[in-house]
Amino acid sequence: MNKAETECPVQSGSTFTKGLIIGGLLGAAAALLYAPKPGRELRSDLAEKVSTVTDKSKEIATTVGEKTTDLAKSVTNQTADLAKTVGSSAGEIMSSVKQASANVADDVKQASANITRDAKKASDDVADDVKKNIG
Repeated sequence: MNKAETECPVQSGSTFTKGLIIGGLLGAAAALLYAPKPGRELRSDLAEKVSTVTDKSKEIATTVGEKTTDLAKSVTNQTADLAKTVGSSAGEIMSSVKQASANVADDVKQASANITRDAKKASDDVADDVKKNIG
């Protein structure tokens, strides 16, 4: 290996592939320019190719635009449906929470009444016992 090969080693086969492709494109361009066609015919061919590429680009742009519009509509519809679902679910959850808190409040009132009743009965029983023991 010479000095240039050791200082700048080839990194991979991709460099060779890139060179092959670029060389092929330059060769094709040179073949078109040096082909035995008259200038008018060559310009006509080039103009036709440019026109074809332009038309294809416009078709692709139109298709991409249509697909993007369809996708945007789909996303909008799905977002609206999701918002409705979340809204109705939130309403149902709030209703359930209100009902549960009402049930808990009723249970607390009932338990409080039971405790009050039991405490009063116990107090009356203690008072009766004190009266019996004193008197």
